[in-house]
Amino acid sequence: MTDITFYKSHTALLIADFYAEQMGKLPHAVNRKCVEKTLALRQAARAAGLLICYSATVFRPGYIEVSERNKTFSERKRTGGPAIADPLKVIHPQMQPAEGEPVVGKHRVNAMFGTDLAMILGARNIDTLILLGFATSGVVLSTTRYAADADYRLFIVEDCCADADPAVHDFLCAKIFPRQADVVQSADVI
Repeated sequence: MTDITFYKSHTALLIADFYAEQMGKLPHAVNRKCVEKTLALRQAARAAGLLICYSATVFRPGYIEVSERNKTFSERKRTGGPAIADPLKVIHPQMQPAEGEPVVGKHRVNAMFGTDLAMILGARNIDTLILLGFATSGVVLSTTRYAADADYRLFIVEDCCADADPAVHDFLCAKIFPRQADVVQSADVI
């Protein structure tokens, strides 16, 4: 177990891309009870007075934020599926934010790139991030790398993260994340 000490005035919980479709139905998330564990963690974070933030990938109609050079999102643009611009419409229904909890709509994988999340955190003197969500190989990886380069102290809540490929999740949590973050369990954070 990692020795976890948080200074609540300098710590935020980031619930990243916690989508109903993935976190409510993906076997990797369901079997590990990610929703239930995240609800308990969020409740503890609220009780402790931590800043709680959310992120979700959203686009305007026509996907005007997506370049054809963007391999991750250009296929979504080409298929012409409906764009959702409101992040609250894609966040898991049980994980909807309370009044005053910031929600960041993002147009790339990383929750900090091109969003106002860093400004929100900076305005609150946040230097420690507790990070979780879907996908471990997507928003969790990208945000971890970016936040580590920005000198945040990072904790990845392994049992509140999920990925379409559990082997990739396990590899990232065991081999990659420990280089820049502490990989912890929700019970230890609570």
